[in-house]
Amino acid sequence: MRLKLPLLAAIAFAGAAGLVQAQQVPSPASQSSTPAPETPEAEEAPPAPSAPAASQPAPTAAEKPVTSTTKPKAATVEKPAEPTRRTRSGAAIIQAIDKVTAETLRFEAPIGQPIRYKTLVFTVRACETSAPDEATPDSVAYMIIDSQPKSLTGRAPPPPKQVFRGWMFSSSPGLNPLQHPVYDAWLIACRASGPDSAKR
Repeated sequence: MRLKLPLLAAIAFAGAAGLVQAQQVPSPASQSSTPAPETPEAEEAPPAPSAPAASQPAPTAAEKPVTSTTKPKAATVEKPAEPTRRTRSGAAIIQAIDKVTAETLRFEAPIGQPIRYKTLVFTVRACETSAPDEATPDSVAYMIIDSQPKSLTGRAPPPPKQVFRGWMFSSSPGLNPLQHPVYDAWLIACRASGPDSAKR
């Protein structure tokens, strides 16, 4: 009996040790419930590229900005028609009247050449006729009129005195008239420079 007790005690001790070891080894059921050990961060796979969100579709051809390098056609831009230029003449036809004697004279004054009528000296600087596309046909002349009495024998002529400077209009003589107590003058027309056609 003494031999059997130590043997039984050894068997019981060995059985107890086996039970402890069995409790330490996890069963398959317990392995599934325990979390898997974490892998180091260095071994983690890189994140996959994220796909574009479904709410932001790629821009269509109509929405894409136009970056065309072609220049716009010049024909699409309509330029306004250039007005026809006025005709410039070489001389002005002027009519003058002496209010005291009622004497009238129509004469031609070439551009830049002084023409005397009694005590008045006419110098025409420009004479133009209206262009065909203008509503009203007209002739305009820019002239300077000086009052200068004739010099007496043996005496120097008196200095001229300007009595008019500006544009005269053949269609509207009263628009910018000569204001003189004795004489009156107005523009009749413009024409090409020619021989003296003064008519008395």
